[in-house]
Amino acid sequence: MLRNLVCVSISALFLTMVLPAHAAQLSNDARTAVPHEVQQLVVVDYRAMQNSDTAMQLRDRVMPPDLKQFDDALRKSGLNDNHDVDQLAFALFRPDSASDQLQTVGIAQGQFAIDDVLANFRKQKVRPKIIRNNKIYPMGKTGMVLCFVDPSTMVFGESAAVKQALDVRDGLGPNLLSNGTMMDAMKSVDSEPLWSILDQKGTQTMMRQVMGQAGSVTDYDSVRKRLLSSWYSMDFQHGVKFDLTIVTGDAFAAATLSSLLNAAVAYKKMSGSDTEKLALSGTDVTSSAGQLAIHFATSDSGFNELLKSPLFQSMVH
Repeated sequence: MLRNLVCVSISALFLTMVLPAHAAQLSNDARTAVPHEVQQLVVVDYRAMQNSDTAMQLRDRVMPPDLKQFDDALRKSGLNDNHDVDQLAFALFRPDSASDQLQTVGIAQGQFAIDDVLANFRKQKVRPKIIRNNKIYPMGKTGMVLCFVDPSTMVFGESAAVKQALDVRDGLGPNLLSNGTMMDAMKSVDSEPLWSILDQKGTQTMMRQVMGQAGSVTDYDSVRKRLLSSWYSMDFQHGVKFDLTIVTGDAFAAATLSSLLNAAVAYKKMSGSDTEKLALSGTDVTSSAGQLAIHFATSDSGFNELLKSPLFQSMVH
């Protein structure tokens, strides 16, 4: 069960060499570039990074190929990621409310030397595609593109995803600001250095992974549709801390889910390795007022041992 809790934030953690005690908040321009049908939004404070053995080991083990492509493309664009980028966000969204297909768009915030970047593009004879007032540049041979929507905000990713992000920013479709559920969830975590919010579909998908085999039992099936939204944050300042909150809408559903998860934790405490048992000893699952809360905390050394465990290896391969 713990491996899936860790997996919830794995897509963002390759960015975290060490996270300073700043809030990873999105500007209004960045928010307007996130489509309304966002399933998950992950935001990382990317500023003032320093060396951290724990986070570097995590980065080396879990960077997914698609996000590595994002990372490589960002670097090749001419940006100095350690100095130009303050926050980095990834939005996983559905093109429309009826679609099950997902697209990903990246949004970088910072103080960009746009003139230098554009001069680099001109030197390489890279010409932009014009959409309304937006200039979209290819990012090398990656198949990705980028667009500076203002001096401090850049949208990047595959062409179709970037186009939709620009469409909603320009008022041709609904954006994140009109999604009350996700905006409310954001208020609970956007003061953290790394955070994510998920809508109903995203929460149900996440919890199906978290529950593992327990997700097939009748009690879970009875509460699955009551999972409304969720948010989590992760902090590397003093050891490793992970907090996840799930909104169910009623106390019974939250209590039922809490019971199932506590049973799963108890089982893994008996059957897991010594490292896994130690990790699970730092996991608390509680429910209150229609919300389920999961808290995990461990030391740097404890987390480093967890990275080497068979449980973690099976998750990332």
